[in-house]
Amino acid sequence: MSDVVKLSSKDIKGWLERETGPIFIPAHAKAQRLLDEMRKTLENLTEVSKMLLDNSGKEIEKRNMKTYRRARALNKLARLFLDRMRLIKVPDQVSYDSFGKFVQETQKAFAVTDVDVRNWFPRISPFFILDRRKFLVIFEKAKESLKDLNNFLVKEYVKTKTLEETFQLIDKLLAIEQQLTNLKEQRTRTQNEKASTEMQIAKTKQKMVDLKSKGSISQLNQTSVEIDALCLEVKNSFRHLQKPFIKLQSLATHGEGSGLTPEELAKLGEYLENPFDAFSTEISGHPLLRQILLKLDRSISEGKLKLKPEKTRKAEHAMNNILNKNSLANLHQKCTNAITRKNKLSTSEELATMQQDLSKLQEQLENLARARGIVETEENSVQKTVNETSERIRNHKTEIEKNILSFMGKNIRIE
Repeated sequence: MSDVVKLSSKDIKGWLERETGPIFIPAHAKAQRLLDEMRKTLENLTEVSKMLLDNSGKEIEKRNMKTYRRARALNKLARLFLDRMRLIKVPDQVSYDSFGKFVQETQKAFAVTDVDVRNWFPRISPFFILDRRKFLVIFEKAKESLKDLNNFLVKEYVKTKTLEETFQLIDKLLAIEQQLTNLKEQRTRTQNEKASTEMQIAKTKQKMVDLKSKGSISQLNQTSVEIDALCLEVKNSFRHLQKPFIKLQSLATHGEGSGLTPEELAKLGEYLENPFDAFSTEISGHPLLRQILLKLDRSISEGKLKLKPEKTRKAEHAMNNILNKNSLANLHQKCTNAITRKNKLSTSEELATMQQDLSKLQEQLENLARARGIVETEENSVQKTVNETSERIRNHKTEIEKNILSFMGKNIRIE
């Protein structure tokens, strides 16, 4: 196996031109020479067609009945020849593809012209015999020239087809590599924009944390934590009264003599729904709770409210501690103090100002998050295009390497 020649994508075209010059340049030169000759032949064919058109036109003007119809037929035929010749375009830039396309188009035009000659020239006889012979001589020379072009195309020029395609691939490769460079620059700009946005997000979040950790907001948060703890403590203190309260409420709503006033019944409902709120809103000494407990104790004693023995024992113990030992006095003070402190903090001007600042920071944070989302979408799109472009570059390099190996028998690697 021959040694691998390593070349950059920028150097491959110059190297290939130097390596294939002895093959490529003479082939192109011959193709150009044949096209130039064919151009002159087509010009001659055009001129002789004009001659047919002019001579037949003169004969038509004479209005000689013997030649009139044949002159008209020849005039129409000559006009078709001219229109057909004008449609044949000799390529300005010679290449295998342009050369092949020209040969193909000319073959079609000549084939139709050949049919016209065979069909119409015999009908024009014996008139215009010299004109027709002159046309046929030039037309036959044109067909011979076209035959030479076709032979050159299929036997010699075809060898440059792969080479030309390879040069085109190299040009495409260089263009795609430039696209990749531009895409990578775009990706870098997008990544920098994303990093900047994320830094702004981090700073905004830190400002919010700092704002929440000082002044009224911090105190309000601490008070809320304290209230959460008190809620659990109140719930625990009333855990053995929950079931008796439900049964007492049932007695009252069914009119079975609970003895509760409307105010006490409403408060009982509050204790069942939210013990902390009900308890913390009692005035000092929590008189409504005491009245509810006294009527609960009486209902149990009178047998109106029946509980399991263990539940009855626990409920009576809890009621005794509250009614006789004032066991909830300290807890009640903590709850009322916490609620008072929360209400005062919630209505302070300082908190209102800080909440406005927090709201602005939150809005700013949401805008930054949206901006980051847009940038991330663009980054993903650019990265996808980078990957696709890189794959196209790899495919082009592989195809160029294979073409050179098949055409020249040389192993190269484009780096």
